[in-house]
Amino acid sequence: MGRRAVPQRIAGRYELISLISSGGMGQVWRGYDTVLDRDIAVKLIKPEIAESADRAEFLARFRREARVTAKIEHHGVPSVFDASFDEEADRLYLVMQLVRGLSLADLLAEHADPLPVSWAVSIAAQICTVLSYAHAVPVVHRDIKPENVMVDRAGSVKVLDFGIASVLGTDVTRLTATGRVLGTRPYMSPEQIRNVPVSPRSDLYALGCLLHELLAGERVFDAVDEIPLMYQHLSEPPVPLRKLRPDVPTALELLVLELLAKEAADRPVDAWTVYERLAPLLPPPDTGASPDLAPPPTGVPDPTRPYRRPAAPRPRPVATGGPTGPAPAPEAPSPVDPSTPAGSDSVGGTVAEQEIDEAVDHALALLDEDRFSQAADVLAEVIALAPAGQGADSPKLLELRLTHAVALFLGGDFRRALPELRTLADTLSRLHGPSDGRAIDCRKQAAYCHAELGQFEEALHEMENLRPHAAALFGDRSEELFALRLDHARFQVAAGRDGTAARTLRLLHSEAAAALGRAHPLVTDVAAILARIRFQDGRTT
Repeated sequence: MGRRAVPQRIAGRYELISLISSGGMGQVWRGYDTVLDRDIAVKLIKPEIAESADRAEFLARFRREARVTAKIEHHGVPSVFDASFDEEADRLYLVMQLVRGLSLADLLAEHADPLPVSWAVSIAAQICTVLSYAHAVPVVHRDIKPENVMVDRAGSVKVLDFGIASVLGTDVTRLTATGRVLGTRPYMSPEQIRNVPVSPRSDLYALGCLLHELLAGERVFDAVDEIPLMYQHLSEPPVPLRKLRPDVPTALELLVLELLAKEAADRPVDAWTVYERLAPLLPPPDTGASPDLAPPPTGVPDPTRPYRRPAAPRPRPVATGGPTGPAPAPEAPSPVDPSTPAGSDSVGGTVAEQEIDEAVDHALALLDEDRFSQAADVLAEVIALAPAGQGADSPKLLELRLTHAVALFLGGDFRRALPELRTLADTLSRLHGPSDGRAIDCRKQAAYCHAELGQFEEALHEMENLRPHAAALFGDRSEELFALRLDHARFQVAAGRDGTAARTLRLLHSEAAAALGRAHPLVTDVAAILARIRFQDGRTT
């Protein structure tokens, strides 16, 4: 017998056993963890993708996204075990739970006929269950497509590659000066094609594309070339499913059409709503005696099984207050016994100044290591146990709360960061005036939190209130104010206000070009968004 080849290793511990797939981002291997003695999946990112950006910053974003993804505690999201850069192999890698099953891409390729309605609905409902957990973090997938959805041997749906599209910059369309398009996919939402902020409803659009394909056996838009495909997603209405397949229930056809709405605001409000509308079409629970409801395609795991043993989404999160309603109050610290002296180190009481300083140093060290969730927990405990002598407006406590809010924001915990940022902005404005730099930063970050949560009207409200104070601090022709105005325009587009956004962008382009020069990156970004709006409207100039 010949000698067995030694498998390639990544990071000294992950053996690459066999290639599973290869695509635009890199390769996925079936691997083996030699330390923990288990099978794994290893995604190797193409070297040129990492080399196109600052390596240290790119790796930091890659790790940060992997950590946020790891917070999605749902069996439909494969666990992330490791994410780093192997200096010896010169490769960025992601180590994940190995899923044994069939991707929807393989399923669609192997079976020419459309799926049974119960199968398509069961797959879509399980995706909604996953999205309900992800959007509660919040994490927007940005790249729901057949290759990223698998059905395992038990019929459970797994959604792969959360956060990868965002880090690698593959979730937006780039329209070059020559008209060449980079990045368009058949499942990409109109807002991604226009390169404006995405929201959980962007994932719902992709779900609509996927559900249409499962039921019709063909993509909702079928243009081969990129420019026509972009135009179809931006402007062409989809063909109603019942024209292609009369046995599709009317309620399901209507749901798919709503998922495929061009404006995000016209789609169902969230994954919970979509699940609730799919629920009446799901197979009933199986008592153990009834046969399968539909004959499965040969050799394919049955995605109706989890519903014959009922599944459901997680509970809805508490809604975050917007400008039309009060923001939820930050969680109150544990009550302190008034008989306990300030600075006491007893359990349930306050802690000494030295202990606070040590805890803050520990939290800052965690932040330096991008361990944002741990840093936020440490700071929250310090704030709750601050000595009674530290008033609510004391500089030291304000700095603690600012650092805590930053940790929450960088860790992707936008729901918890938002009320704290708004409260801090109000406090700093009261103490130092509305043009205080830290107050402005807090309001700007609050606007970004709203945008990350898909609350674009609220983000616009924050930006509109912020602009005069930012102008007073930075100046009317400053790069800082131009950047703020660009974000404001992006939120206008995301909120469906294309006409208003176009006017905002034309004025911004004129003023920013005069102040910064036409070659400045901010000016070219403005021009690119204007070009996409003109493209959607069918104009070339």
